[in-house]
Amino acid sequence: MNILFVASECAPFVKTGGLADVIGSVPKALETLGHSVRIMLPAYPDLKKWLKHGKTLLELEDLFGGPASVSAARANGLNLLLLDAPHLFDRPGSIYLDEEGLDWEDNPTRFGALSLIGAKVGLDGIGGWKPDVVNAHDWQAGLVPVYMHQSGRKAPPSVMTIHNIAFQGLFDGSVRHPLGLSEDLYEPDGYEYWGHVGYLKGGIAMADKVTTVSPTYARELLTPDFGMGLDGLLQSREDDLCGILNGIDTEVWNPETDPALVQPFSARSLKHRCANREWLEQHFEIEPDPESPLFCVISRLTTQKGLDLLLEAIPSLVHRGARLIVLGSGDKKLEISYKAMASQFPQSIGVEIGYNEDLAHKMQGGSDAILIPSRFEPCGLTQLYGLRYGTIPVVARTGGLADTIVDANAAALAGKCATGIQFSPITVEGVEKAIARTCDLFKDKKNWKTMMRRAMVQEVGWDQSALLYERLFTSLLND
Repeated sequence: MNILFVASECAPFVKTGGLADVIGSVPKALETLGHSVRIMLPAYPDLKKWLKHGKTLLELEDLFGGPASVSAARANGLNLLLLDAPHLFDRPGSIYLDEEGLDWEDNPTRFGALSLIGAKVGLDGIGGWKPDVVNAHDWQAGLVPVYMHQSGRKAPPSVMTIHNIAFQGLFDGSVRHPLGLSEDLYEPDGYEYWGHVGYLKGGIAMADKVTTVSPTYARELLTPDFGMGLDGLLQSREDDLCGILNGIDTEVWNPETDPALVQPFSARSLKHRCANREWLEQHFEIEPDPESPLFCVISRLTTQKGLDLLLEAIPSLVHRGARLIVLGSGDKKLEISYKAMASQFPQSIGVEIGYNEDLAHKMQGGSDAILIPSRFEPCGLTQLYGLRYGTIPVVARTGGLADTIVDANAAALAGKCATGIQFSPITVEGVEKAIARTCDLFKDKKNWKTMMRRAMVQEVGWDQSALLYERLFTSLLND
C-alpha cells in the first residue's frame, strides 16, 4: 500500500510539539509492515539542506505568489516530499509565528499551499509513485480532503487526523477566493464555519475517515466540553471516527542506550538511576534528598496543561518535603510565576525556561515522577517517555493520559500492574491530593520499585498502533 502523509512538521527536522514526533515515527512503523510511505512537508530553512541531496519531481511557475517545486529526499530513514516555496516558507523564527510571537499573516496561504499540493500529489501521484491513501494531519493540512473533493475526480480515500482540536485554523471567509476553494463547499456541511474558512473543519467534513490520537479523546470530542464547537459535526461522523493511541520512538527513548544520560540503566539496574538524579539536583541547584520524591514537569507552560493549577499546589508540594524541577516555555505570566516560585523555594524548586532536548532526556532519566495535570490531553507523549524511563507519571484522568496509565489503587498495587497515578477532578485540590498520594507511595520502596519496573515494560512503541493504522487504511481500500 502506498500512503501519503501531509503535515506541517516532522521530527527530527522541525518540531513544535507532539505532531512532529508522530509524523517522524508512524511512517517508519508502517514501512516495517511492508508499506511505502511519503511525507509531504514544507521546505523550511532547516530542511533546505536535504534539497541538495534530493530530486526535483514537480515544478510550478506560480503557487500563490511565487515559484515552487517538490523534491523527493531520503533523510533519517524517512521518504520526504519537500515543498520548496521560498516566498511562503523560507523565513526566520518559528514555523508558525513571526519574530514578535504573532501568527504569520499569510498562514492561510502558506498552509493552503501545502494542502493544495498535497491534494495534487494525492490525485496525480509524483515521480511514478501514487498514493492509495492520503492522511492529512491537523489544520495545516486540513484542506487536502477539500481540494481533492472539489476536483470532481476519482480520488484516493482520505483520512483526517486530529492531534489537538483546540487548533482549528479559522480564517476570514475571504481567504477562500485566492485559495481557489469551491463556493459550493462554503457551507455548514463543508469548510465554512460561522463566516470563516475552517481548515480543520473542512478536513473533518470531507475526509472518508477521521482519527484522533487516543480512544478516550475520540469519545471526549463528541461532547461540548471537549469538541470546541465541532462536537456536532463529529457526532454526525461518529461512525467514521476512531482513536488510535500515539506511541514513541523506543530507539530514541531508551534508557539503556540514551547518550544524554549521565549513566544508562534498565529495569534490572535501577540503582544506576541515582547518578542521573544527582546530576539534576546539582544542575537545578536544589537540595539533595533521597527520601523525598523529585517531581519534574517537561511541558509547554499553558493553562491547557494545567500548570496554573500546579503553580498553586507548589506550597503544598514543598511542605511535604518533595522537590520539583520544571523545563518549558509558553505563557509569559506562567514563566514569571514559576521563576518566582524557584526564588521563593530555592532548595526545593528549579526552573529552566525554554526547551532543551538533552535536558529533557536527563529529567526523564533522573526524576522520580513526572506531573501532567492537563485539563485536556489528546494523547500526550511525556507520560510515555516517563513509563519508558521509570519516571512515574502523575496524570489527570483525561484523554490519552487515562488510556495509558494504570492508577496505583489498592487492587492495581496488589496485582502489581500499577504504572502511575491518575487524579480527578482536575483542580488545585485534585493536584495536591495526587502529590500527597505520590509522596506516600514513594515511602513504600518495595511497591515503588515494582511500579517502576512495571512501567518500564509497558508497550509504548508504535507496533500495535501501526497495525491499527494499517487496518484502517486497508478497510478504506476494501470499501
